[in-house]
Order: sequence, then structure tokens, then C-alpha cells
Amino acid sequence: MSRRQSLAGQFYFIGAFSLAGTSVVAARYVSGAIGVFTIAAVSLFFASFALLPVCARKLRTAVRAMTFSTGVEILLQALFGMLLFRFCLFNGISRTSSLEAGVLIGATPAITALLAWMFLKEKLRVNTFFGLAATVAGVVLVQGLAGLKSGLQPEHLLGNVLVLCAAASESIFNILSRTAVLNGDKQARPLDPLTQTALVTMTALLLCCIPAALEQPIIRLSALSAVGWAALLWLGVIVTALAYIFWYSGIKRCSAFTAAAYSGFMPLTSMVLSAVLLREQTDAFQWIGGACVILGMLLIGLNERHASAESIA
Repeated sequence: MSRRQSLAGQFYFIGAFSLAGTSVVAARYVSGAIGVFTIAAVSLFFASFALLPVCARKLRTAVRAMTFSTGVEILLQALFGMLLFRFCLFNGISRTSSLEAGVLIGATPAITALLAWMFLKEKLRVNTFFGLAATVAGVVLVQGLAGLKSGLQPEHLLGNVLVLCAAASESIFNILSRTAVLNGDKQARPLDPLTQTALVTMTALLLCCIPAALEQPIIRLSALSAVGWAALLWLGVIVTALAYIFWYSGIKRCSAFTAAAYSGFMPLTSMVLSAVLLREQTDAFQWIGGACVILGMLLIGLNERHASAESIA
């Protein structure tokens, strides 16, 4: 892999996780008004509607040439990366504080790195280790530690467990995506990011249609405000379609370790938008945490440059 490809992959990750970070703010405008599966189904419908016109021909070709193993990969990515992640995160946030949820979702980089080392046999260099440590520490500081001081009631504890499950689902999705790339390199025609995003999005839409139908979606959606519909449109077209195109473009060029580090950009973006748009209070520790996230990304970037140099040599 060339250094230019690696650098491009890192920029794709910045775009992907920055857009993903806006989902926390967008979800605030619809949370409680409609069900979790309804939020997922409508946003995924908007994403599919945006993707189909630009990749219909490639999509038909990909479906005809799809093998059983590729179909299973698409199904698992849709299940863990889109459906279970959203279900666990949105249900968890409704039961715990946003600060605690942010701290716990910060486990994603560490879980991803651990899984990459265990299952993908990716090298854990010293700068990679410290980069991941800086990212995790930064995420904790970004979200604040105040939530940890409150007592844990059963409902509160359940919320924390659900957020941890969301972090684990995102980490599994990261590894599944990287595994699909490694398997795709052996194929004559690996899926391009646009086609893969469309397949995963439409598969996730099919998975959540039945549970969404049990949440009285028509009644609740008919009462949704214009701001709520705009939030669903943003969650579909930007947070799902565009962000996942960036994600698949990045994971084809960089290791899972790099994806783990750059996932710290999601809570950093959420913090900035919460302060600007929702007028939530931030403190010095949170801004220091943001600096730690940037430091972690720089350290992981060194790892990618070393890997690129080794591949060229």
C-alpha cells in the first residue's frame, strides 16, 4: 500500500467519524417521539433512496455475482454495524446520562484494536499502543467523568450495559469490514465502497422493518415535526449513506488499528456540536480530551507510514 493511499484512507476516516458524530445531536430531535426501530427504518429508507440512483447498475451486477460468503458478510455488517449498534445506543442513552454513555462508547477503539490483534493478526507497534491509549483517554475526558459519580440503579446499570454492547457491535463491524477487504483482495472483482454501502444499508432496512412495524410508526410519524423529519433525512443521507461510503473507502486503505483510533473523532464531533447547537456546558477536561484524541490519531498515522514503507520495501 502506498503512502498516498494510506493518507487518503485517514482522511476518509475523518469524514466518516465526523459525520457519525452528528448522529447524537440529530437523534435528540426524534428520540422519544418515535421508536428506535422506526428511526432506523426511516433513516435507512432515505439512505437507500439516495444511493439507488447512483449505483443501480453496479448493484444489479454485484447481486448477480454475489457468492454465499459475500452475502453472509453483508448480512453480518448490516446486523452489527447498523441495526444492533443503533438499537443498543439509543436504548442505552434513554436509561443513562449522556456523559456516561460517552465514556462507555469510548471503549470502541480499545475493543477494535484488541479484536484486530487477536483475529486479524495485525502488528501492535509501540506508537500504535500509545495512540490507542491517548484516544481512549481523550474520549473519557471529552465526555467528562461527572456521570460516574451518580449511583447505579438497575435501570441505570442496564443503560450502561446497552451502551457497552453498542461499542462492542461497532467494534465487531470494524473487524468484519476489514476481513471483507482482506477476502476481497483475493477476488477478481471486490465490491466498491458505493455498492457495498448500498447493499449493507438495504439489508439493514429489511432487518428492521418488522420490529419497526410494531412501534406504531404511521401514527407517530404523522405527528412528527418538520425538524424531526429533517433529522431523519440527515441520519439517512449524511450519517448513513455518505458516512459509510467514506468508511468503506477508508477501511480498504488502512488497518483496523487506524480505524480504531479515528473512531475517537465521533465523540469529539458530538462534543463540539452539543456545545454549539444544543448549548451544553463543556469544561477544560473535555477540551484537553479533544487534544488527546488528535494526538492519538497522529500516533496511529505514524504506524500507517511505517506500514506503507515496509510494503514498498
